Parts: sequence; C-alpha cells; structure tokens
Amino acid sequence: MKVIIPLAGKGTRLRPHTHVTPKPMLRIAGKPVMDYVMDDVRRLGDVQQVVYITGHLKEKVEAHARDDIGLPAVFVEQPVQNGTAGAVALARPYVDQPVLIIFVDTIFDADLTIVHSTDADGIIWTKEVEDYQRFGVVVTDADGNMTRIVEKPKEPVWKRANIGLYYVRNWKLLYDGIDHVMRQPPNKGEYYLTDAFQYMIDHGAKIRVVDVEGWYDAGQVETLLDTNRAMLEKGRARRPQALDASARIVDPVYIEEGARITNSTVGPNASVGAGTVIEDSEVRDAIVGAQSRLTRCRLHDAIVGDHVTLHGVRGSVTVGDHSEVRLD
Repeated sequence: MKVIIPLAGKGTRLRPHTHVTPKPMLRIAGKPVMDYVMDDVRRLGDVQQVVYITGHLKEKVEAHARDDIGLPAVFVEQPVQNGTAGAVALARPYVDQPVLIIFVDTIFDADLTIVHSTDADGIIWTKEVEDYQRFGVVVTDADGNMTRIVEKPKEPVWKRANIGLYYVRNWKLLYDGIDHVMRQPPNKGEYYLTDAFQYMIDHGAKIRVVDVEGWYDAGQVETLLDTNRAMLEKGRARRPQALDASARIVDPVYIEEGARITNSTVGPNASVGAGTVIEDSEVRDAIVGAQSRLTRCRLHDAIVGDHVTLHGVRGSVTVGDHSEVRLD
C-alpha cells in the first residue's frame, strides 16, 4: 500500500503560529497533530511508501518525516495551491497499487485495518455532524455506499461529513477521475478530489462509507484547543516527575519534563512545553510551547508559542513564537 499525505497549505486560520510551524506540526497534548495520524498508519504494517505533498515550510515537514516518523518517504512540492485533486495528482508517478489518502489537519478514531478485507473500490470515512453546512456531506444508498458528495449544502440532504480520510483500491480509476476533473474549469479556483470520487461512482465504482468513532479538528484556534482537551481526556495527560511544592495542578494536563511551575495553578486542559517557566500565574484551557516564560499571567483559551515572554497578561490570547508582551 502507498499513502498520500497532502500538507502544502499555509494554515492561514492558525496564524501567527503557522508563520513558522507547518499546521500539521502544531502540538496538541505535547505531540504534533500529524503524528497521531501517522501512528495509525504505522500500525497497518504494510505501507511501502508515504508520498508527502509539500509546500509551505516544506523543509520542516521533510525533516520531521525523515527524523521522527521514519516510514519510507518521498516528497513532492505543490508549487500552485490548486486544490485537493491537484495535490493528489502530483503523487501519480509513485502510485502503482492501492492507496490511502489522508489530510492530516485532523485527528480521528478509526480502524484502518478494514482496508485489508474490503472488496469495495474504495472507502471514505465520515462523521455525523449537526453543522453540516460547513462540510462536504456524503450521501449513501441503502447499502451504505456513496452516491454523491454535496459541498456545504444549504439544505439538510445528509449529515455525514467528509473528514479527509480515504482508501482507494481501484487507484487507476481514481487517476482517471482526477484527469477528468482537471480538464474541467476549476470550481472557485480549485480542483476537488471529491469530484474525482464522483467520477469513479458514475463509472461503476463502489465506495463504501464508514463512520469514525471520533473526529477532532485542528484547523483553527478554537478547535485546536478543543482537540487538546479531548486528547488529554483520552489518555495523553501527564505530569512531570518533579514539581515545585507551590505548584497546583488541576487535571487533566500535559506538562513536559523540564517545565518549572511556581506559585501557580495550571489546568485543567493545559499543555506546557519543555523548559517553560510559569510563575505567579493561572493557566487553563491553553497550549503553551517550549522555552517560554509566563509571569503574573491569568490565561484561558490561549495558545502561546515557543520562546515567548508574557508578563501581566490576562484573558484569552494567541501569541506566536519569539514574542514578548508586558502589561504591568
């Protein structure tokens, strides 16, 4: 099996953090978002190659994939952001067998091992949602096979959202579909991979629809914090072995070794990176990076980058790496 990971986007909804860190490498509960997904891929056991479609901050993505993920990899740059079909099209020279396609700005609870036993031409994973108008919605027949995808429907045609996780056994038909899509005029400036799936269905393919148990978005500030909380509640919480006696910790938290907390309350739902100092402060529902210093702060619903100094800051903030804010 081959795996395609498109991650060329700039992550504009997570600025300023994505000015210096690729969106899939932002940390949730002490771990890059993409690593949660790649752990599931690694457990499949038969992945011959991962094709990373890179763009924004590609050098950081490549270094992380080589040094930390460890699966056989090749990197293809997407110089023009022309959509998801355009991204997957770039992987074509490397695809000669069934392929798993994963957009790694979300975390999901899914059993990927079903790819080993399916007789369908493909699988698309979905999650039932109430705010269906934000997503591409997958419509199925009575047997649970996809009939069509409706992008951001105004009417409630269905509530199963496309989460960006696909398995394609009939990879030749997929690329026929992508070729067809990219010969058409772009849709709002982009070529959509979902249109290639529609092509497959229109040409007789059977694409099975499978619901995931959990789906956690990491594509904007609010959902990044929600997902941090969810991962802490699902077993990623930890405390360092040594804590100052004046530190009050309210679980769940993720605090890396080397962080120093004095005369402060940290948690619930807080992640703190290595080497960070928190003193005379309160921090909850927050992600704080490494090597930062927070003094006399009262933070909630906040994302603070690496090497940041905050003094006397109160409320909900998002502060990028190497910043300094002093308010008293």
